[in-house]
Amino acid sequence: MDRKALEYHVRGILEAIGEDPEREGLLDTPSRVAAMLEETLEGIAYTNHDIAKMFGKTFSSESLSDSEEAVVMKDITVFSYCEHHLALMYDMSVNVAYIPHGRVLGLSKIARICDMAAKRLQLQEKLGRDICEIISEAAGTPDVAVAIKGSHSCMTARGIRNASAQTLTTTFIGAFKGDPELKKLVEFG
Repeated sequence: MDRKALEYHVRGILEAIGEDPEREGLLDTPSRVAAMLEETLEGIAYTNHDIAKMFGKTFSSESLSDSEEAVVMKDITVFSYCEHHLALMYDMSVNVAYIPHGRVLGLSKIARICDMAAKRLQLQEKLGRDICEIISEAAGTPDVAVAIKGSHSCMTARGIRNASAQTLTTTFIGAFKGDPELKKLVEFG
């Protein structure tokens, strides 16, 4: 990211909304916002393949039967930004399930994949597809399910201002596509 450009444009936004970027409370705001954007949008710098390689540490799962076992992790907390309004997508919970085919991911890697994939401008539907694709590549399995539930400030704080609205998206690939019992593994309670 171009930090100097970010600072310049944040200063311009402050001026455009009628603020004085020279007043005490705003003096360091362009720098702080630039640093925040570098951190919260870090995932923009990486492709799905890059993220799969970064967090693709797997372990043998020889004791697991490919057709009878699934790895499920629920309630992974992430946040992101809507690409339409740059609005915060918050209170997001991600459920992930996959069927190992000889290898399992370290559990922390699943949460790290969700976190890094969320650090992009996007739609919730795309985030689910990206997590599915990354988990599939990292774990070496075609069988992955992702469910995401979250609130979007473009719905809750502006526009219709429906504060209780939540969005639920699901993505199923491989064995999860046609098996209602497997799909239940990622359902929200």
